[in-house]
Amino acid sequence: MKRHAPATARNSGPIADVLAQELPASGLVLEIASGTGEHALFMASRFPELTWQPSDFEQEAVASIDAWASEAKLANLRPAIQLDASQPPWPVGNADAILCVKMHSDSCYNGKSVGYRKYDACVCINMIHISDWKATVGLFRGCSKYLTEAAPIILYGPYLEEGVETAPSNLAFDRSLKERNPAWGLRTLAHVDEVAATFGFERTIRYEMPANNLSVVYRRGSASGL
Repeated sequence: MKRHAPATARNSGPIADVLAQELPASGLVLEIASGTGEHALFMASRFPELTWQPSDFEQEAVASIDAWASEAKLANLRPAIQLDASQPPWPVGNADAILCVKMHSDSCYNGKSVGYRKYDACVCINMIHISDWKATVGLFRGCSKYLTEAAPIILYGPYLEEGVETAPSNLAFDRSLKERNPAWGLRTLAHVDEVAATFGFERTIRYEMPANNLSVVYRRGSASGL
């Protein structure tokens, strides 16, 4: 039931170092496209003052995330929710209900429907190039609704950049992705910026990462009242 992605052992530390600079000291973090769940486990352990909410659109991935979480027994790692970034509305209102069911707690409800609180950050690792473009659009659309005003959106993965030479390994990776699915492939960072701006976010910083990857951070722009 547990899935394993070898790359997580290599990139979890560098990603966490970026998160340490960008995440709030405490609060609720939504991870989109958590995959195997290994990143969620690593980050929840690294940041005990943050509550980590993993998610994925595949039921098999949700099962893997929960299997890792069940083994780790971290109090700040929530049960995963099934969420497709491209499909509104996001089922974040189900998160507390799922938590109650999986923790076998009746006290959560008190006879009332379970709502949701907004998230203090969103983390998305290696989704944008292995998904349809509508998932990227949906990511920013959803974040515009479900994040607090000061919350960052932190993305990690390979990108194409205008005026920056693309590593041969990334070009080969891009070709292989498009052979697997024509809707996949490395995205031009400027195009991601344009989508972000449509929903009131602007890129605030770009981190160069190992293996020709980037971490980029978006926050609500001045037009959103900050």
